[in-house]
Amino acid sequence: MATTGTRPTYQDYLDIPGDDRYELINGEFILVSAPNTAHQIASMGFSLELGGFVRDGELRWVFHAPTEVVLTVPEGINIVQPDIIFVSGERESIITRANIQGAPDLIVEILSPSTGRLDRTTERDLCARHGVKEYWIADPEARSVVVMSLKDGDYETDGEYGIGDTLTSPTLGGFSVSLDRIFG
Repeated sequence: MATTGTRPTYQDYLDIPGDDRYELINGEFILVSAPNTAHQIASMGFSLELGGFVRDGELRWVFHAPTEVVLTVPEGINIVQPDIIFVSGERESIITRANIQGAPDLIVEILSPSTGRLDRTTERDLCARHGVKEYWIADPEARSVVVMSLKDGDYETDGEYGIGDTLTSPTLGGFSVSLDRIFG
C-alpha cells in the first residue's frame, strides 16, 4: 500500500479500498475481522448498560465500534476502533463529525481470537500513553472483565469480575452492572 511519507497518514488510512475494517497502530495497518456472536452479545450488553447510565445521568456520549479514535503522537498517528467508548462532557470537544480526536474517558475492549493479544498489550499501552482514564478488557469466553485505571502513566487493576459479580467503574461514579446481564 502506497503512503504519502515514511509513516502512514490519516489520508492513507482513508484511502484503503473496500469495506474492511482496519486500525493503524505504530505505523502498521491491522485488518480487524468481524467479531463472533459471543463478542456481539457482550458488546450489546455493555452498550445498553453504559448507554442507559450515561444518558440518564446526562454524562454525555457512548459510542460503539466501528468508531475511529485518532491518537496522535510525535511519531505519527494511531487509529483504533474500540468496542465501546465513553466521552464525558468535559472532554466532548474531542468528538468530531468524522471521529474522536484524542483520548476518551473510558474504553472497553472485548476480546476476540483475532485481536485479543493486541487489546491486552499494544492497544492497552497506547491508550495509557494517551491518557485514557479507564480501560476494560472483557473476555466473553471466560465471561470476565478486568477494570483498570490510569495511575502514573500506566494502568493498575481496580477489579476483576466474573459471573455472579457486580462490576463498578471508578470513572463513572455510581455505575454498576451484574456481569450476568452482560454475558447471560
